[in-house]
Amino acid sequence: MNYNYRYRLYPTADQREVLAQTLDTCRQVYNHFLNRLNEADDIPSEYAQKNTLPDLKREWPELKDVHSKVLQVVVERLYSNLRTLSAQKENGYTVGALRWKGSGWYKSFTYSQSGFGLIETDTRRDRLRLSKIGEVPIAYHREVPENATIKQVCIKRDATGNWYATLGIETDERPEKPAPETIDPKDTVGIDVGILKYTHDTDGTAVESLDLSDERERLRREQRTLSRKEKGSNNYEKQRVVVARCHDRLKRKRRDFLHKLARYYVETYDVVAVEDLDVRGMMQQNRNSRNTAHSAWRTFIEILRYKAESAGTHLVEVNPRGTTKECSNCGVETDKPLWVREHSCPSCGYEDDRDANAAKNILQRAFSELGMGQAKSTPPETATDTDTRVVSASRVIERGSPALNERGRQTERSRAG
Repeated sequence: MNYNYRYRLYPTADQREVLAQTLDTCRQVYNHFLNRLNEADDIPSEYAQKNTLPDLKREWPELKDVHSKVLQVVVERLYSNLRTLSAQKENGYTVGALRWKGSGWYKSFTYSQSGFGLIETDTRRDRLRLSKIGEVPIAYHREVPENATIKQVCIKRDATGNWYATLGIETDERPEKPAPETIDPKDTVGIDVGILKYTHDTDGTAVESLDLSDERERLRREQRTLSRKEKGSNNYEKQRVVVARCHDRLKRKRRDFLHKLARYYVETYDVVAVEDLDVRGMMQQNRNSRNTAHSAWRTFIEILRYKAESAGTHLVEVNPRGTTKECSNCGVETDKPLWVREHSCPSCGYEDDRDANAAKNILQRAFSELGMGQAKSTPPETATDTDTRVVSASRVIERGSPALNERGRQTERSRAG
């Protein structure tokens, strides 16, 4: 299995200068080989272009200050972009040519296989050894597993000017998933995602969406301030960093919430069922596209996928068509506008929360794909689900996903009170 572990770097002033110079050199090398491709009648092979690097170093002395593997990865990145572009053309998309990378548009470089190493120290910061750069202080907050191998290190500078190292880790361990026929239906869950309630699952737990209104308001204020600055001035650059930090804060809080919520589900259940949402298509609609973008449903599903692999959990993505309209009791479809939050079946009389009904349909479809039969117990006719437990998003953020495990005890205490 392959993992990516991300760490914050704390380079010295001299190291920042060397890192920035290495990044800019890689950008120029990328543009150099891109220009070669544009002028060539026939596209040369990637292997042939890599073989020209030693000769290029004699003509370009600055390349000697960059590790050889880093330069090779620059060529690999160019050809990877070229293959992606060709694949999009074959799929019928209208695409242009590869872009020339201007200053500030090339943000990372990668050490592959060699040229790096972790050095543990007794001080506050450990160190990451990078060839041609030195030993850079690193916030080594999460240890690499003993049986894992670091295959590559990607160094990136974000919009705020901070530097990060992403370690590409490979391990032979892959937790085995339980056989579908051995799974207890009680250890399965269907999840319906939404806007007001981010998740509503078949066990009656609804997690509220994360409130980022204060952060968005601050971002709007800082963006208005930036619009009044003269582009290219020192004040503009300072304010640009402030805006970038606002964006970074929003992104961090959202991803922290999604990671903790996903960890709860994959560690609690053997089967997790979600909808295979086409978020890009939903974004093209005129209604609710902004809230859809802020919800980051596709990001949540991607996080669920890789966490499920590492936890040995089945993640089943089902066809989302009709999960809201279909009655989880009898299967009859009923049109429901977005503002109708209750499901009431005119055929069998079954009543339930709109999202809870959809979650049950999602789980039933997952059971069909796994060949497990019926999902848990089919709800009786004319039953009403009143046991929904609403969990605030702040509990997920402040206390982590284990806070969800206390939802039952807190509900009983509130009822007893």
